[in-house]
Amino acid sequence: MVIARSSSWFRGLARQRFVMTGLASAIAAGFALMSSDALADEAALRAEIADLRAQIEQMKAQVKEWMAQSRAAPAAGTTTAGTAPAATAPATPAASTPALAQRVDKLEQQVSAQASEVKEASATSLFSYGEIAYSRPTHDSAETRADLARAVIGFAHSFDDRTRAYGEFEWEHAVASADDQGEAEVEQLYVERQFGDRLAARAGLFLIPLGLLNEHHEPTQYYGVFRNFVETAIIPTTWREGGVSLLGGTESGFNWNVGVTTGFDLSKWDPTSNEGRESPLGSIHQELQLARARDLSVYAAGNYQGVPGLTVGGGIFTGKAGQGAPNFAAPDARVTLWEGHARWQTGPFDLSALYARGTISDTQGLNLTFVGDPTPVPKSFWGAYVQGAWHAWAYKDYSLAPFARYEWVNTAASYEPVPEGLGVPPSPTERVGTIGANFYVGPNIVLKADYQKFHVDSSRDRFDLGFGYNF
Repeated sequence: MVIARSSSWFRGLARQRFVMTGLASAIAAGFALMSSDALADEAALRAEIADLRAQIEQMKAQVKEWMAQSRAAPAAGTTTAGTAPAATAPATPAASTPALAQRVDKLEQQVSAQASEVKEASATSLFSYGEIAYSRPTHDSAETRADLARAVIGFAHSFDDRTRAYGEFEWEHAVASADDQGEAEVEQLYVERQFGDRLAARAGLFLIPLGLLNEHHEPTQYYGVFRNFVETAIIPTTWREGGVSLLGGTESGFNWNVGVTTGFDLSKWDPTSNEGRESPLGSIHQELQLARARDLSVYAAGNYQGVPGLTVGGGIFTGKAGQGAPNFAAPDARVTLWEGHARWQTGPFDLSALYARGTISDTQGLNLTFVGDPTPVPKSFWGAYVQGAWHAWAYKDYSLAPFARYEWVNTAASYEPVPEGLGVPPSPTERVGTIGANFYVGPNIVLKADYQKFHVDSSRDRFDLGFGYNF
């Protein structure tokens, strides 16, 4: 009886040692993988560690059961009535059980230590993107330019499973100084807290979620060397405000984002500069740089993504822009911008469309002070585009996506009425056709080429080349 039990015990111990060896090998392989690509496999590694811990707990329970069985077995050399003396039980199982338990404890400590290293390594991650552009006007080659358009470095840090900080820092045009055209800026800096699976809050400096491009503006995320005109001139590119927001979603695929933020400062308008004609809101954007905040703004945006490949949504932003500036001629001026968009990514095709319209109210008195200047404040401005791309070819890590886009842009569609002869006529709507291609080297590097044709001001026709990356 004892011999049979000991034989069974040995077989179980052998099987368990085999499992222990395989488990240790799996742990070593798992952490070797983590060191080579920790960010990409973080979630899988965390799940694997949890599974390993569960297996260790099962092994510890089995060890305790074997130890109890060993203590309950008849002592070596004793007999029971009517039976012959039992064979002496080998000492190895009894001696090995504590050793096996120690190995399990040691392995558990090792897994815990490695898990702590995973947590520390993955708590903070860095990312970056950048792009270089070459542009050659077809009617004036002397204006050909090459530019390191932007270089961005950012970080994300997880305080715990529900709280994280996010920062993004950008340098534009290679050199930033008092004598150069470059800029250095904080593009985003906020803290986000998750309250549940579908509700979170942010506080800090963050991008306003209007349009398709503002929150997803890395060079691999859009077609063409330069960002489209509608989401540059009408919706300011990388438009950000300081404030608080709530964001969430539903099981049906509807995602929403609402917030209270800083807004625009119309007292910054320069009627002698062309900046307001290039981008009305871009010229009075405060970027949270000692921002006037007497008049706050509100926004709401949403997207429906319940159908695979389909995104349909829009948003609105509104707020007063006088900001209490002393003796300002438009104290009740209000800026409102709204947009609607749709994108359908099906098979090799990527189709999108967007319409955006903005207004600045109560500007008649202000524009009277600008009589004689070339750039008064517009009452309305708008833009729209349609775009189609075709992922036509792929080989290993390489792929090619030709595209075409057509845009309508008017940054001064109308003005508040002023006495006859003193005003500036509305601008014509510029129409821009763009054809080109993106060539991808893996998912994180892109080479671009395009040609842009302007129908109103043909002197702006140009050929562009570009390079970008992000990680």
